Amino acid sequence: MGAVRQYVFPTARIIIWAVIAAALVVLALKGAELDPPDALQPTGEITEAVIPVEKGSVTNAVTVPASVVTDPPVEIKATANGVIAEIQVDDAKVDKGTRVLWIKSEEPVEPVVEVDDETGEETVTEQEPKVTWTSALAPVSGTVDVTTLKDQAVAVGEVIGTISPGTLSVSGTLTADQQYRLVGAKGSAQVTLKGGPAPFTCTGLTIGEAPGGAAAAGGEEAAGAPEAATGAVHCSIPPKVTAFSGLGAEIEITNGNAKDVVVVPVSAVLGTSQTGRVWTVKEEGAEPEPRDVTLGLTDGLQVEVTKGLKAGEQILEFTPVDDGTEGGVDCEDMAAYDQAAMEGDMETTQAFEEECFG
Repeated sequence: MGAVRQYVFPTARIIIWAVIAAALVVLALKGAELDPPDALQPTGEITEAVIPVEKGSVTNAVTVPASVVTDPPVEIKATANGVIAEIQVDDAKVDKGTRVLWIKSEEPVEPVVEVDDETGEETVTEQEPKVTWTSALAPVSGTVDVTTLKDQAVAVGEVIGTISPGTLSVSGTLTADQQYRLVGAKGSAQVTLKGGPAPFTCTGLTIGEAPGGAAAAGGEEAAGAPEAATGAVHCSIPPKVTAFSGLGAEIEITNGNAKDVVVVPVSAVLGTSQTGRVWTVKEEGAEPEPRDVTLGLTDGLQVEVTKGLKAGEQILEFTPVDDGTEGGVDCEDMAAYDQAAMEGDMETTQAFEEECFG
């Protein structure tokens, strides 16, 4: 037994370790073998989605975040040159058209000259100036604040006071896309006050430039930043609606509705207002062909095509992306080739290989 422990067991352990070492060497050598170069080439194929043109309905409704604001004071302007002769209303509520004050204007009159027939002596008689009284009326209903004094000289167009109407409006800003969708919108809109009464109709809808030149000051937008405001929307809250300045609100403006018309996804059109371009596919496997179309209403997801496309035609679901290869590739820009290969862009990599690698 002692001989077994002294000679047999050590010899067996040496043989086992030798077998393990040999196996590791074989595995290492096999693992070092690389696949053929062809196995590293991307094999994916990019296909473009094709969809049929259909008919549907489009409601062009734009919802704008807004807030309740107090209507600003309205200026009262002098309508004649003269002096303030009498202030009839100040620091009081008046109706539109109420006389606020009188303006007294004096116009010189030529003196009367009489000549004595016998002596030829002239007698000059001065005449009283011609006096005209002009009313300054309240342009709107509200509380009057006269900012001029009695006997103060004023000129036509000069501000002589203000009227605070005490009314509220809803005001919000628009992006360029929303402005295009609201071209020609007028009349009224639907307003919802946060935490307030049921939605109601506001009147006197106006659409104009963004306040304070926000669009001009914004400049180029940073990536991921919210789109800059290029316009503003405003409408009046009816007196019967209880609201408070500063409340948040939403203005929903409906600017047209079309039924049973040709519609396509906005993703399929290059352009969103008035004119655009789609890519038609005549048959399976055929090269897409660009076609100019005339656009109508849009709801932000689909757009009406009023001219240039018929229901049943096939188009690309997404507008083609300019990959930069139309004008040829730059053989010195190998970083672009590497990027295209990593992204699996077969069209760009093939253009590089044909142009630069033969």
